[in-house]
Amino acid sequence: MNKSFFTTKLTPVIAIVLCYILYLSGYFYIIIAALLLIIASAIEYKKELFSSLGFQRKNLNIKSLLIVAPLLGIGIFLFYGYVMMPIVTYLTGQPIDFSVFEPYKGNLPASLSLLALIWASAAFGEEIVFRGYLMRQFTKFFGSSKISLVINILLFGFVFGWIHAYQGISGQILSGITGMLLAVIFHIRKSDLWFNIAVHGFIDTVALVYMYYGWL
Repeated sequence: MNKSFFTTKLTPVIAIVLCYILYLSGYFYIIIAALLLIIASAIEYKKELFSSLGFQRKNLNIKSLLIVAPLLGIGIFLFYGYVMMPIVTYLTGQPIDFSVFEPYKGNLPASLSLLALIWASAAFGEEIVFRGYLMRQFTKFFGSSKISLVINILLFGFVFGWIHAYQGISGQILSGITGMLLAVIFHIRKSDLWFNIAVHGFIDTVALVYMYYGWL
């Protein structure tokens, strides 16, 4: 077995299998998964570790990250809350299960702690795992044709919804759609992970504000 095969083919497979085993064991945390995949990227790409995930210095644009990304994040959340949520809950006959967030309603200290966790786990963690690693590895293995891209977006959108099972079937569907939208943004922005992290973070920040005031 040559070194190139191990680093470019076997390492990603092992890393993804380990994440799946953790998920099945009940000890899956997105931050741990992100760290595992960062290590896998370090083995495969070495000095190009961060750029391989989409962390490119040229994309650190203040206007994009602090103006465009927040506006897009807010827009996606409003589309999620006022368009997609009524449609999906009508079709499934089940509301989204937000019970896990009940302790944060009207609780400012707890909400601020959750906000920090959201940015670390959801914004950074989920974007590293789903867009920075899985999407780019899929492209590496299966190419960047239109068919490959569509499968890439649908597949990891489905998985993204799957890990949000605690929100019930409606929450899974809506999370899956959100994951697909983030995947499309990642593709359009030419794998700019900084931008995706900012958009994802602001989507969840607005969601937290809604939950704090009991609007969801």
